[in-house]
Parts: sequence; structure tokens; C-alpha cells
Amino acid sequence: MADTLHFDLVSPERRLASVDAQAITVPGAEGDMTVMASHAPTITTLRPGILKVDTSNGTEEYVVSGGFAEINAESVTVLAELAVARGDMTQDDLDKMLASAQAVYDKAKDTSENEPGLVDDAAKLLADMVAMGGEIGLDPKQPNL
Repeated sequence: MADTLHFDLVSPERRLASVDAQAITVPGAEGDMTVMASHAPTITTLRPGILKVDTSNGTEEYVVSGGFAEINAESVTVLAELAVARGDMTQDDLDKMLASAQAVYDKAKDTSENEPGLVDDAAKLLADMVAMGGEIGLDPKQPNL
């Protein structure tokens, strides 16, 4: 079909999806972007968020913690640091993700006194994780910023 593009979602553990889609909403580092067939070639980094894939069978959603998306006119490949089908995401999974982001923030704060950019990046990562948890209906608990 001319109005579809091929979508692959891969994490270090496994391939989570390989489907034809009408649209893919990617949580890009600079904001969400919707990709459709004939999109201009683009590579973007991902922020923690919900990746949505519209197929002929409905919408599939995945929680991603970061990674990269390679977008072409006929395909989208997402290489995620961590990816979980939204329906499989548990409070324990979110707690582990938040603990990891909190550790990154704490380390950046402790070791980067003269490099506020690193602390800001770590704080944004933590804030994105909290927002993602709220969006999927889990308790993100407030981080210690």
C-alpha cells in the first residue's frame, strides 16, 4: 500500500514490532513527531515517552526510555534503550526506570559543579520519566530534584 510505511522497534533484548503502519508518533528529544509515508529522511534521538503506531488493526503503544529513530520515506526503525509494550508496563518497571534516572541525576549533580548542562540534561531525563509515568497511569512519585 502506498499510504503505509514499514515500522521496526528493536530493544537490546529483542524485536518488539515489525509491522506496516499508516502513522507513527515518535517521542523525539525536541518534541513529538508524527511520521507518515513519504516523510523526509530524518534521524532523531528519543526522550522517555510513549511511541504510538497506527496500523490497520488499531493503535499499538510502547513505552520507550530513549534511543534513536531512523526515518525514511518508506520505513521507520527505532532502536530503543528500553522498550516495553504499554500494556505490559508495571509499577515495578516504572520504579526501576525512575531509580535509574534519579541515580544519573544525583551523580551529575555531585560530579558536575562547573558543568550545569550535564545536571540540566539529567534533570530533564528524570522529569520526562515522571511525565511518562503519569501519562500511562502509573504513580511516578516525585523525584528528589
